[in-house]
Amino acid sequence: MRELPWPARVYFVALIGVAGLLVAHSISTPGLVAGLDWATLLVLALLFLLCESVPTLLNVPHVAVSVSYSAALAAVVLVGPEGAALVGLMALVNVRPGLSLVKRLFNGAQYAICGYAAGWAFEWAGGVPGLPRTADFPGILVPFGAATGAFVLINFLLTAGILQLASEVGRNQVPVRATVQFLGSYVGYAVFGLLIAALWATVQSISTVLVLLPLFVARWALGHYHAEQRSYDATIAALCQAVETKDYYTRGHCTRVSAASSMIAEELGMGTERLQAIRYAGMLHDVGKLGVPTKVLQKEGKLTEEEFAAIQLHPMRGLEIVRGIDFLDEAFAGIMHHHEKFDGKGYPMGLAGAEIPEFARIIAVADAFDSMTSDRSYRKAKSIEEATTELRKNAGTQFDPVMVDTFVRALERDGWRHAQTMPEPPDGVAVETTVKDHDDPTTPIQVASER
Repeated sequence: MRELPWPARVYFVALIGVAGLLVAHSISTPGLVAGLDWATLLVLALLFLLCESVPTLLNVPHVAVSVSYSAALAAVVLVGPEGAALVGLMALVNVRPGLSLVKRLFNGAQYAICGYAAGWAFEWAGGVPGLPRTADFPGILVPFGAATGAFVLINFLLTAGILQLASEVGRNQVPVRATVQFLGSYVGYAVFGLLIAALWATVQSISTVLVLLPLFVARWALGHYHAEQRSYDATIAALCQAVETKDYYTRGHCTRVSAASSMIAEELGMGTERLQAIRYAGMLHDVGKLGVPTKVLQKEGKLTEEEFAAIQLHPMRGLEIVRGIDFLDEAFAGIMHHHEKFDGKGYPMGLAGAEIPEFARIIAVADAFDSMTSDRSYRKAKSIEEATTELRKNAGTQFDPVMVDTFVRALERDGWRHAQTMPEPPDGVAVETTVKDHDDPTTPIQVASER
């Protein structure tokens, strides 16, 4: 609790307070507790606890998801809002090892609030809590849909709120379109709650056992997908780390170019799959530098024509390195052509205007911006204003004007976190450092003619 920023602490205490008031109100309502079907409540609570104790880790730091809400939604139908809230409170006794008390309290409180909200939405839409009969279908579908929508939306908002206040996740880590897609799958898994309630009328508590297998198959599928994504990210991170070992001062450059590229892509309204691809392209745009001799990257003064040719080949080298990674998809074009210029004077193929792939035009802007706003061995970082002025100055020649304008709009809305100042290397420790950053438009490459 002490490691949370004060806004997150206030949010946390308020959430606990609201959940406590709702539970206290239910307990104090005459006849409500005695009227609950405690046998049904106990079975659903155990199912909730079982699912909650084996969650699936997501690709957001410290965040996991389980399919336990299926049991909470079944409780909405079978035992009403108060019963659903009590089922959600079982998150307090989660047997998952290593889960802190703060997370247990937060999960229990937010699930209790979600249970109440879902129950009220169910009743507001015309649903009547209790054992459903055959005649209740399909009329129960609309109330259950309302309950599901309320539960999923409030659960998402409460969780997103604490993550934002605790600075665990930012907008660019979870693109809006990817979030919508995730919420869609989340709603899909909620259908298991209706299945439990429907089966309860014939086989009662055995319905939870019948649903357990498909529930855990769903959990396995979700976990497998996110494990695969983490594997992809680890592969990309390893390649980026290899590139950045060639220059002490460019650490973090790949990650920041990826973030800036994602900002532009989101502003352009790209879909989920393309957002993922541009993120990978930004991470790997300089991987071809692994094939450029370090002495060329670190050379002072003008380059010979042969050395300049080695620099110009690094996008193609990058494509050769990552060609076998099939999940990169459209990222290949960004890696190959990010040094093309809008006026056709770039490399490696001299493409111009719309001939340059969209990913490459995005990365060119992001790459130059991060280079200018980061410390280098030969100069201090420029301000955001200075960097955007330079981007606009070169729009139409080096950069696509549309991408420059799009990035400036995204910066004005979201801001930018400057690269951390790199400390000077310890005395006596040799590090590899480039003398000139070839991505910086204010320091163009100079080539000595050999003729």
